Amino acid sequence: MVADLTMPRGLPLTLRVLDASMLFYWGIATLACAGLLHLPQEMMYAGYGTEQVDAWNWSFAPLDLAFALTGLLAVRIARRSDPRWRPVALISLALTFCAGLMAISYWALTGDFDPAWWLPNLALIGAALWWLPRLVGSRG
Repeated sequence: MVADLTMPRGLPLTLRVLDASMLFYWGIATLACAGLLHLPQEMMYAGYGTEQVDAWNWSFAPLDLAFALTGLLAVRIARRSDPRWRPVALISLALTFCAGLMAISYWALTGDFDPAWWLPNLALIGAALWWLPRLVGSRG
């Protein structure tokens, strides 16, 4: 069986958009945490500015950064026609799914429905659910 050296059409764009967006989010969050940027309370998640909820949000940073960096790495590896892109992309998408599901689960448990926060996290779940079966079920 010959390994598939190229990513399916659409996957590189999906990974770039999701991963760059997540890096942008954490860049903004870092600037706000450092006091270099003010984020209006009404634009943020419920409980923003409280110690416990902010700690909950920051607990996602390692997971989010891991999926973003592995996703971008998978795209880079694929550009070199290196078949190792597939396991790296699978790891990225599995972490992406987990991050989105954990956030949605929290808000569902707290009864907080804000489309501005639900939709991006549902997009993480949806993208992972779209691509994971295609990568697992294909040759390579």
